[in-house]
Amino acid sequence: MTSYNANTRSIIPALGNVWSALQPLSPVIVRVTTGLLLVPHGAQKLFGAFGGYGLEGTAGWLESIGFVPGFLFALAIGLLEFVGGLMLTIGLLTRPVAAAVLVFMAIAVSTHLPAGYFWNEGGFEMPLMWGLLALSVLIQGGGKFSVDHKIGREF
Repeated sequence: MTSYNANTRSIIPALGNVWSALQPLSPVIVRVTTGLLLVPHGAQKLFGAFGGYGLEGTAGWLESIGFVPGFLFALAIGLLEFVGGLMLTIGLLTRPVAAAVLVFMAIAVSTHLPAGYFWNEGGFEMPLMWGLLALSVLIQGGGKFSVDHKIGREF
């Protein structure tokens, strides 16, 4: 299976076989990377790990931007990132988790809009990227290398 036009000639023909062999791993790489990179963000919110503010600090910040009760939002977001990230990593309930991440990131984009685009200025660049990764996982599903596939159930 190739994702390029069959009439197109590769500049380095030998790489065509490499890309074809690796292509089935591309969705797995996106799913696993998305999941694993969400986990530390959840650990920041839930446990104060990696310089995070923990539930109390995250709840306070969320309330300051209008999400009340902040504790419930902090808990939900932390669990989504931590537990949901682990679930994406192994491919369990992949589409529902990816859909939840997508919704959360759409909200995050809206809260970061006033700061502009760039993440290092508090902008929406990173939540937009996370949302697009979640959309990709939602479209692709767990795939062949997932718990969903192993148990024979996928949404």
